[in-house]
Amino acid sequence: MNVSASKRALWAIALAAPLAGCVVAPAPYGYYGEPVYSAPPPPQREYAPPPPVLGWLWIGGYWSWRAGRHVWIGGHWEAPRPGYRWVPHEWQRDSHGWRERPGYWDRR
Repeated sequence: MNVSASKRALWAIALAAPLAGCVVAPAPYGYYGEPVYSAPPPPQREYAPPPPVLGWLWIGGYWSWRAGRHVWIGGHWEAPRPGYRWVPHEWQRDSHGWRERPGYWDRR
């Protein structure tokens, strides 16, 4: 390697090194969005159709906040994930109003 190539490599490292601190760490999974000031309606009654594949898990429907109002999102079937359990969607009341947390797969 000649001197010119070594200098270029050093400059590249010197310029790239500060970018190593620019990595964004993922936020912990939790509640999101602006608080909603009206409580979600009671859950709707759903009748799950037969599963498309034996052993699949029914993920129940839930109320979500969309475009300034509560909207019902219907349930669906999902293949289970080995080593995980399903944690359903929920609404939590705090001092600012209601906040929603979407359902997710949690490692057991």
